[in-house]
Amino acid sequence: MDVRMDRRSFLGVAAAALVPGVTAAGSPARIGIVGVGNRGSSLLQLLLSMKDVSIPALCDIDVQHLAAGQKMVQQSGRPTPEGYSRSEHDFERLMSRDDLDAVVIATPWEWHTIMAVHCMKAGKFTACEIPAALTFAECWNLVDTHEKTGVPYMMLENWCYREDNLAVLNMIRQGLLGEIVHCHCAYSHDCIFWYFDEKGYPKWSGNFLTRRNANPEPTHAIGPAMSWMDLNCGDYFAYATTTASRPLGIYRELSRRYGPNHPSVKQKYMQGDIVTTVIKTHRGNTIVVNNDMQLPRPYDNRWLIQGTLGLYSHEHNAVYLEGLTKGEKWEPFEPYQTKFGHGLWKTIPADSPEAGHGGADYLVVREFVKSVINRTPPPIDVYDSVLMSSIIPLSQESIAKGSAPVACPDFTRGKWQTRKPSFGL
Repeated sequence: MDVRMDRRSFLGVAAAALVPGVTAAGSPARIGIVGVGNRGSSLLQLLLSMKDVSIPALCDIDVQHLAAGQKMVQQSGRPTPEGYSRSEHDFERLMSRDDLDAVVIATPWEWHTIMAVHCMKAGKFTACEIPAALTFAECWNLVDTHEKTGVPYMMLENWCYREDNLAVLNMIRQGLLGEIVHCHCAYSHDCIFWYFDEKGYPKWSGNFLTRRNANPEPTHAIGPAMSWMDLNCGDYFAYATTTASRPLGIYRELSRRYGPNHPSVKQKYMQGDIVTTVIKTHRGNTIVVNNDMQLPRPYDNRWLIQGTLGLYSHEHNAVYLEGLTKGEKWEPFEPYQTKFGHGLWKTIPADSPEAGHGGADYLVVREFVKSVINRTPPPIDVYDSVLMSSIIPLSQESIAKGSAPVACPDFTRGKWQTRKPSFGL
Protein backbone atom coordinates (compact mmCIF):
# COMPACT_ATOMS: atom_id res chain seq x y z
CA MET A 1 0.00 0.00 0.00
CA ASP A 2 1.16 3.56 -0.75
CA VAL A 3 2.77 5.07 2.37
CA ARG A 4 0.33 8.00 2.11
CA MET A 5 -2.57 5.66 2.80
CA ASP A 6 -1.38 5.21 6.38
CA ARG A 7 -2.80 8.60 7.27
CA ARG A 8 -6.06 8.46 5.37
CA SER A 9 -9.03 6.19 4.91
CA PHE A 10 -8.28 3.59 2.23
CA LEU A 11 -11.90 2.56 2.06
CA GLY A 12 -13.04 6.13 1.47
CA VAL A 13 -10.68 6.56 -1.48
CA ALA A 14 -11.65 3.20 -2.90
CA ALA A 15 -15.29 4.27 -2.75
CA ALA A 16 -14.48 7.46 -4.64
CA ALA A 17 -12.83 5.41 -7.35
CA LEU A 18 -16.09 3.55 -7.93
CA VAL A 19 -18.19 6.65 -8.57
CA PRO A 20 -20.15 6.17 -11.85
CA GLY A 21 -18.49 7.98 -14.74
CA VAL A 22 -15.09 8.25 -13.08
CA THR A 23 -12.25 6.68 -15.05
CA ALA A 24 -10.05 3.89 -13.72
CA ALA A 25 -6.64 4.46 -12.16
CA GLY A 26 -3.97 5.29 -14.72
CA SER A 27 -6.31 6.95 -17.20
CA PRO A 28 -5.86 10.61 -18.18
CA ALA A 29 -7.46 13.11 -15.81
CA ARG A 30 -10.62 14.84 -17.00
CA ILE A 31 -10.77 18.10 -15.07
CA GLY A 32 -13.28 20.93 -14.96
CA ILE A 33 -12.47 24.39 -13.63
CA VAL A 34 -14.79 26.74 -11.76
CA GLY A 35 -13.45 30.28 -11.95
CA VAL A 36 -11.12 31.19 -14.83
CA GLY A 37 -10.23 34.74 -13.87
CA ASN A 38 -6.73 35.79 -12.88
CA ARG A 39 -5.76 32.81 -10.70
CA GLY A 40 -8.00 30.30 -12.46
CA SER A 41 -6.50 31.08 -15.86
CA SER A 42 -3.00 30.51 -14.43
CA LEU A 43 -4.06 27.11 -13.14
CA LEU A 44 -5.68 26.33 -16.51
CA GLN A 45 -2.41 27.20 -18.26
CA LEU A 46 -0.56 24.75 -16.02
CA LEU A 47 -3.10 21.99 -16.60
CA LEU A 48 -2.89 22.51 -20.37
CA SER A 49 0.88 21.94 -20.17
CA MET A 50 0.18 18.36 -19.03
CA LYS A 51 -0.48 15.86 -21.81
CA ASP A 52 -2.46 13.51 -19.56
CA VAL A 53 -5.13 16.13 -18.76
CA SER A 54 -8.27 17.03 -20.67
CA ILE A 55 -10.58 19.97 -19.90
CA PRO A 56 -14.18 19.09 -20.84
CA ALA A 57 -15.85 22.02 -19.04
CA LEU A 58 -15.25 25.51 -17.62
CA CYS A 59 -17.46 27.71 -15.44
CA ASP A 60 -17.35 31.45 -14.81
CA ILE A 61 -20.17 33.97 -14.46
CA ASP A 62 -17.94 36.52 -16.22
CA VAL A 63 -18.52 35.56 -19.86
CA GLN A 64 -15.33 37.31 -20.96
CA HIS A 65 -13.26 35.23 -18.57
CA LEU A 66 -15.11 32.12 -19.73
CA ALA A 67 -14.49 32.87 -23.41
CA ALA A 68 -10.82 33.57 -22.75
CA GLY A 69 -10.51 30.23 -20.93
CA GLN A 70 -12.20 28.35 -23.76
CA LYS A 71 -9.81 30.00 -26.23
CA MET A 72 -6.81 28.89 -24.16
CA VAL A 73 -8.02 25.29 -24.36
CA GLN A 74 -8.62 25.57 -28.11
CA GLN A 75 -5.14 26.95 -28.67
CA SER A 76 -3.68 23.95 -26.84
CA GLY A 77 -5.15 21.70 -29.54
CA ARG A 78 -7.89 20.28 -27.33
CA PRO A 79 -11.65 20.37 -28.03
CA THR A 80 -13.48 23.50 -26.91
CA PRO A 81 -14.78 22.91 -23.36
CA GLU A 82 -18.46 23.45 -22.64
CA GLY A 83 -19.06 26.71 -20.83
CA TYR A 84 -21.24 27.34 -17.77
CA SER A 85 -22.24 30.92 -16.91
CA ARG A 86 -26.02 31.03 -16.37
CA SER A 87 -25.88 31.99 -12.71
CA GLU A 88 -23.76 31.87 -9.56
CA HIS A 89 -24.89 28.27 -9.05
CA ASP A 90 -24.19 27.03 -12.57
CA PHE A 91 -21.15 25.26 -11.15
CA GLU A 92 -23.62 22.63 -9.96
CA ARG A 93 -24.41 21.65 -13.56
CA LEU A 94 -20.71 21.37 -14.34
CA MET A 95 -20.07 19.18 -11.31
CA SER A 96 -22.92 16.84 -12.25
CA ARG A 97 -21.26 15.86 -15.55
CA ASP A 98 -20.36 12.20 -15.98
CA ASP A 99 -17.21 12.97 -17.97
CA LEU A 100 -15.31 14.68 -15.16
CA ASP A 101 -12.95 13.03 -12.70
CA ALA A 102 -12.08 16.19 -10.80
CA VAL A 103 -12.83 19.89 -10.42
CA VAL A 104 -10.48 22.78 -9.61
CA ILE A 105 -12.09 25.72 -7.77
CA ALA A 106 -10.55 29.20 -8.15
CA THR A 107 -13.32 31.58 -7.12
CA PRO A 108 -13.79 34.30 -4.45
CA TRP A 109 -13.21 33.02 -0.92
CA GLU A 110 -16.82 32.96 0.26
CA TRP A 111 -17.64 30.37 -2.41
CA HIS A 112 -14.82 27.93 -1.66
CA THR A 113 -16.55 25.75 0.92
CA ILE A 114 -19.95 25.90 -0.79
CA MET A 115 -18.50 24.70 -4.08
CA ALA A 116 -16.13 22.15 -2.56
CA VAL A 117 -18.89 20.50 -0.53
CA HIS A 118 -21.08 20.24 -3.62
CA CYS A 119 -18.16 18.85 -5.60
CA MET A 120 -17.41 16.10 -3.08
CA LYS A 121 -21.09 15.20 -2.93
CA ALA A 122 -21.02 14.93 -6.72
CA GLY A 123 -18.21 12.37 -6.41
CA LYS A 124 -15.46 14.44 -8.03
CA PHE A 125 -11.91 14.77 -6.71
CA THR A 126 -11.82 18.33 -5.39
CA ALA A 127 -9.02 20.89 -5.55
CA CYS A 128 -9.53 24.39 -4.18
CA GLU A 129 -7.51 27.56 -4.07
CA ILE A 130 -6.62 29.01 -0.66
CA PRO A 131 -8.14 29.28 1.87
CA ALA A 132 -10.23 26.14 2.23
CA ALA A 133 -12.64 27.80 4.67
CA LEU A 134 -13.32 31.05 6.51
CA THR A 135 -15.12 29.80 9.64
CA PHE A 136 -15.02 26.84 12.00
CA ALA A 137 -18.43 25.77 10.66
CA GLU A 138 -17.06 25.69 7.11
CA CYS A 139 -14.04 23.66 8.27
CA TRP A 140 -16.35 21.10 9.85
CA ASN A 141 -18.55 21.04 6.73
CA LEU A 142 -15.57 20.12 4.58
CA VAL A 143 -14.37 17.42 6.98
CA ASP A 144 -17.83 15.93 7.50
CA THR A 145 -18.54 15.85 3.75
CA HIS A 146 -15.21 14.21 2.99
CA GLU A 147 -15.72 11.59 5.68
CA LYS A 148 -19.28 10.88 4.54
CA THR A 149 -18.52 10.66 0.81
CA GLY A 150 -14.95 9.36 0.87
CA VAL A 151 -14.10 11.82 -1.91
CA PRO A 152 -10.58 13.32 -1.69
CA TYR A 153 -10.09 17.08 -1.20
CA MET A 154 -6.90 19.14 -1.61
CA MET A 155 -6.24 22.81 -0.96
CA LEU A 156 -3.73 24.12 -3.53
CA GLU A 157 -1.20 25.65 -1.14
CA ASN A 158 1.69 26.21 -3.50
CA TRP A 159 4.24 27.48 -0.95
CA CYS A 160 4.49 23.94 0.46
CA TYR A 161 6.29 23.12 -2.79
CA ARG A 162 8.89 25.89 -2.97
CA GLU A 163 12.35 24.55 -3.72
CA ASP A 164 13.89 26.04 -0.59
CA ASN A 165 11.08 24.83 1.68
CA LEU A 166 11.30 21.26 0.40
CA ALA A 167 15.07 21.26 0.95
CA VAL A 168 14.52 22.45 4.53
CA LEU A 169 12.05 19.60 4.98
CA ASN A 170 14.70 17.11 3.89
CA MET A 171 17.20 18.63 6.32
CA ILE A 172 14.72 18.36 9.20
CA ARG A 173 13.90 14.75 8.37
CA GLN A 174 17.59 13.90 8.30
CA GLY A 175 18.03 15.36 11.77
CA LEU A 176 20.20 18.40 11.01
CA LEU A 177 18.06 20.76 13.09
CA GLY A 178 17.48 18.30 15.93
CA GLU A 179 14.05 18.21 17.55
CA ILE A 180 11.90 21.09 16.30
CA VAL A 181 10.80 23.63 18.91
CA HIS A 182 9.67 26.83 17.19
CA CYS A 183 8.64 28.32 13.85
CA HIS A 184 8.09 31.88 12.66
CA CYS A 185 6.34 32.50 9.37
CA ALA A 186 4.69 35.43 7.64
CA TYR A 187 2.80 36.64 4.63
CA SER A 188 4.31 40.09 4.14
CA HIS A 189 3.24 41.56 0.83
CA ASP A 190 1.90 45.02 -0.05
CA CYS A 191 -1.48 43.93 -1.46
CA ILE A 192 -3.61 47.07 -1.21
CA PHE A 193 -3.78 47.06 -5.02
CA TRP A 194 -5.35 43.59 -4.86
CA TYR A 195 -8.32 44.71 -2.76
CA PHE A 196 -9.49 47.67 -4.86
CA ASP A 197 -10.23 48.27 -8.53
CA GLU A 198 -8.54 50.89 -10.70
CA LYS A 199 -11.06 53.52 -9.53
CA GLY A 200 -10.53 52.83 -5.84
CA TYR A 201 -13.68 50.82 -5.11
CA PRO A 202 -13.50 47.51 -3.23
CA LYS A 203 -13.38 44.31 -5.22
CA TRP A 204 -14.78 41.11 -3.66
CA SER A 205 -11.58 40.75 -1.66
CA GLY A 206 -11.77 44.33 -0.43
CA ASN A 207 -15.17 43.74 1.13
CA PHE A 208 -13.50 41.55 3.75
CA LEU A 209 -11.56 44.58 5.00
CA THR A 210 -14.79 46.14 6.21
CA ARG A 211 -16.43 43.12 7.81
CA ARG A 212 -13.75 41.41 9.91
CA ASN A 213 -10.40 41.76 11.68
CA ALA A 214 -8.39 38.56 11.42
CA ASN A 215 -5.20 36.93 10.18
CA PRO A 216 -6.72 36.93 6.69
CA GLU A 217 -4.38 34.88 4.51
CA PRO A 218 -2.32 32.52 6.71
CA THR A 219 -1.90 29.43 4.56
CA HIS A 220 1.05 30.74 2.50
CA ALA A 221 2.87 31.32 5.77
CA ILE A 222 1.91 28.19 7.72
CA GLY A 223 1.89 25.79 4.75
CA PRO A 224 5.57 24.72 4.84
CA ALA A 225 5.48 24.48 8.65
CA MET A 226 2.82 21.77 8.44
CA SER A 227 5.40 19.19 7.33
CA TRP A 228 8.36 20.81 9.11
CA MET A 229 6.57 20.40 12.47
CA ASP A 230 4.57 17.21 11.80
CA LEU A 231 1.31 19.09 12.33
CA ASN A 232 -1.66 16.73 11.96
CA CYS A 233 0.84 13.87 12.22
CA GLY A 234 1.88 13.73 15.88
CA ASP A 235 1.21 17.35 16.81
CA TYR A 236 -1.69 19.78 16.51
CA PHE A 237 -2.71 23.33 17.37
CA ALA A 238 -3.80 23.56 21.02
CA TYR A 239 -4.73 27.24 21.15
CA ALA A 240 -3.87 30.59 19.58
CA THR A 241 -3.78 34.25 20.57
CA THR A 242 -3.89 37.07 18.04
CA THR A 243 -3.28 40.82 18.17
CA ALA A 244 -3.90 43.34 15.38
CA SER A 245 -2.69 46.90 14.88
CA ARG A 246 -4.75 49.85 13.63
CA PRO A 247 -5.78 49.95 9.93
CA LEU A 248 -3.83 53.10 9.07
CA GLY A 249 -2.31 51.79 5.85
CA ILE A 250 -5.64 51.36 4.06
CA TYR A 251 -6.71 54.96 4.65
CA ARG A 252 -3.29 56.38 3.81
CA GLU A 253 -2.92 54.54 0.52
CA LEU A 254 -6.50 55.18 -0.63
CA SER A 255 -6.23 58.86 0.25
CA ARG A 256 -2.89 59.16 -1.53
CA ARG A 257 -4.19 57.52 -4.69
CA TYR A 258 -7.73 58.84 -4.93
CA GLY A 259 -7.92 61.87 -2.65
CA PRO A 260 -9.34 62.34 0.88
CA ASN A 261 -12.94 62.71 -0.31
CA HIS A 262 -13.17 59.42 -2.19
CA PRO A 263 -16.02 57.21 -0.86
CA SER A 264 -13.60 54.37 -0.11
CA VAL A 265 -11.54 56.69 2.13
CA LYS A 266 -14.64 57.50 4.18
CA GLN A 267 -15.49 53.80 4.61
CA LYS A 268 -14.80 52.21 8.01
CA TYR A 269 -12.28 49.36 7.86
CA MET A 270 -11.90 46.69 10.51
CA GLN A 271 -8.84 44.83 9.21
CA GLY A 272 -5.66 45.78 11.07
CA ASP A 273 -2.45 46.45 9.15
CA ILE A 274 -0.22 44.06 11.11
CA VAL A 275 -1.66 40.88 12.58
CA THR A 276 0.34 38.55 14.84
CA THR A 277 -0.94 35.10 15.77
CA VAL A 278 0.92 33.00 18.34
CA ILE A 279 0.07 29.29 18.39
CA LYS A 280 0.91 26.76 21.12
CA THR A 281 0.83 23.13 20.02
CA HIS A 282 -0.08 20.07 22.04
CA ARG A 283 3.55 18.95 21.91
CA GLY A 284 4.55 22.25 23.50
CA ASN A 285 6.02 23.93 20.42
CA THR A 286 5.29 27.52 19.38
CA ILE A 287 4.47 29.14 16.05
CA VAL A 288 4.26 32.84 15.18
CA VAL A 289 2.18 33.67 12.09
CA ASN A 290 2.43 37.30 10.92
CA ASN A 291 0.25 39.00 8.31
CA ASP A 292 1.42 42.30 6.80
CA MET A 293 -0.46 43.15 3.59
CA GLN A 294 -1.54 46.80 3.88
CA LEU A 295 1.64 48.83 4.38
CA PRO A 296 4.44 49.69 1.91
CA ARG A 297 7.06 46.92 1.99
CA PRO A 298 8.95 44.39 -0.16
CA TYR A 299 7.61 40.85 -0.35
CA ASP A 300 8.89 38.59 2.44
CA ASN A 301 7.78 35.32 4.05
CA ARG A 302 10.30 35.41 6.92
CA TRP A 303 10.25 31.66 7.54
CA LEU A 304 12.38 30.56 10.47
CA ILE A 305 12.38 27.01 11.81
CA GLN A 306 14.40 26.26 14.95
CA GLY A 307 15.35 23.02 16.65
CA THR A 308 17.65 21.76 19.37
CA LEU A 309 20.63 21.57 16.99
CA GLY A 310 20.18 24.70 14.90
CA LEU A 311 17.89 26.77 12.69
CA TYR A 312 17.09 27.88 9.17
CA SER A 313 16.24 31.50 8.32
CA HIS A 314 14.61 32.44 5.03
CA GLU A 315 15.15 36.11 5.83
CA HIS A 316 18.93 35.59 6.09
CA ASN A 317 18.95 32.82 3.45
CA ALA A 318 21.17 31.01 5.92
CA VAL A 319 21.45 28.25 8.50
CA TYR A 320 23.21 27.78 11.81
CA LEU A 321 23.90 24.14 12.66
CA GLU A 322 25.62 23.12 15.86
CA GLY A 323 28.79 21.14 15.15
CA LEU A 324 28.72 22.01 11.44
CA THR A 325 28.76 25.81 11.39
CA LYS A 326 32.08 27.38 12.37
CA GLY A 327 31.65 30.05 15.02
CA GLU A 328 28.45 31.73 16.08
CA LYS A 329 27.52 33.10 12.68
CA TRP A 330 25.16 32.36 9.83
CA GLU A 331 26.20 30.00 7.07
CA PRO A 332 24.85 30.44 3.51
CA PHE A 333 21.87 28.21 2.72
CA GLU A 334 22.58 27.67 -1.00
CA PRO A 335 24.97 24.71 -0.58
CA TYR A 336 22.44 23.00 1.69
CA GLN A 337 19.61 23.60 -0.76
CA THR A 338 21.74 21.93 -3.44
CA LYS A 339 22.75 19.01 -1.24
CA PHE A 340 19.30 18.40 0.23
CA GLY A 341 17.26 19.37 -2.81
CA HIS A 342 13.99 17.48 -3.11
CA GLY A 343 13.46 15.03 -5.94
CA LEU A 344 10.13 16.63 -6.88
CA TRP A 345 12.02 19.55 -8.41
CA LYS A 346 13.65 17.21 -10.89
CA THR A 347 10.21 16.34 -12.27
CA ILE A 348 9.37 19.86 -13.50
CA PRO A 349 9.55 20.02 -17.33
CA ALA A 350 11.92 22.65 -18.65
CA ASP A 351 9.13 24.21 -20.72
CA SER A 352 6.56 24.28 -17.91
CA PRO A 353 4.75 27.62 -17.52
CA GLU A 354 5.77 29.23 -14.25
CA ALA A 355 2.47 31.05 -13.59
CA GLY A 356 4.31 33.60 -11.49
CA HIS A 357 5.68 31.37 -8.72
CA GLY A 358 8.66 29.51 -10.12
CA GLY A 359 7.96 25.80 -10.15
CA ALA A 360 5.83 25.67 -7.00
CA ASP A 361 2.58 26.22 -8.88
CA TYR A 362 3.41 23.45 -11.33
CA LEU A 363 4.18 21.00 -8.54
CA VAL A 364 1.06 21.63 -6.48
CA VAL A 365 -1.15 21.21 -9.56
CA ARG A 366 0.82 18.21 -10.80
CA GLU A 367 0.58 16.44 -7.44
CA PHE A 368 -3.20 16.87 -7.52
CA VAL A 369 -3.36 15.53 -11.08
CA LYS A 370 -1.28 12.50 -10.07
CA SER A 371 -3.70 11.86 -7.23
CA VAL A 372 -6.61 11.94 -9.67
CA ILE A 373 -4.92 9.69 -12.23
CA ASN A 374 -3.71 7.14 -9.67
CA ARG A 375 -6.89 7.30 -7.55
CA THR A 376 -4.77 7.97 -4.44
CA PRO A 377 -5.20 10.47 -1.59
CA PRO A 378 -3.79 13.94 -2.26
CA PRO A 379 -0.60 15.03 -0.43
CA ILE A 380 -2.43 17.96 1.21
CA ASP A 381 -5.69 16.45 2.41
CA VAL A 382 -8.86 17.89 3.90
CA TYR A 383 -7.47 17.78 7.46
CA ASP A 384 -4.31 19.66 6.47
CA SER A 385 -6.38 22.16 4.51
CA VAL A 386 -8.79 23.03 7.31
CA LEU A 387 -6.07 23.21 9.98
CA MET A 388 -4.16 25.77 7.93
CA SER A 389 -7.34 27.71 7.22
CA SER A 390 -8.54 27.55 10.84
CA ILE A 391 -6.09 30.35 11.69
CA ILE A 392 -8.62 32.75 10.13
CA PRO A 393 -11.46 32.06 12.61
CA LEU A 394 -9.00 31.43 15.47
CA SER A 395 -7.53 34.89 14.96
CA GLN A 396 -10.84 36.62 14.36
CA GLU A 397 -12.28 35.30 17.62
CA SER A 398 -9.12 36.08 19.60
CA ILE A 399 -8.95 39.68 18.35
CA ALA A 400 -12.64 40.19 19.14
CA LYS A 401 -11.98 38.95 22.69
CA GLY A 402 -9.03 41.26 23.35
CA SER A 403 -6.30 38.84 22.21
CA ALA A 404 -7.65 36.06 24.41
CA PRO A 405 -6.53 32.44 23.84
CA VAL A 406 -8.88 30.46 21.59
CA ALA A 407 -8.79 26.66 21.51
CA CYS A 408 -8.49 25.01 18.12
CA PRO A 409 -11.17 22.42 17.33
CA ASP A 410 -9.82 18.95 16.62
CA PHE A 411 -10.96 18.49 13.04
CA THR A 412 -9.28 15.05 12.91
CA ARG A 413 -11.28 13.79 15.92
CA GLY A 414 -8.07 12.55 17.52
CA LYS A 415 -6.50 11.00 14.43
CA TRP A 416 -3.61 13.52 14.49
CA GLN A 417 -2.12 11.52 17.37
CA THR A 418 -1.54 8.43 15.22
CA ARG A 419 -1.36 9.75 11.64
CA LYS A 420 2.09 9.32 10.06
CA PRO A 421 3.97 12.03 8.12
CA SER A 422 3.66 11.55 4.39
CA PHE A 423 4.02 14.89 2.63
CA GLY A 424 6.98 14.88 0.27
CA LEU A 425 7.84 11.23 0.81
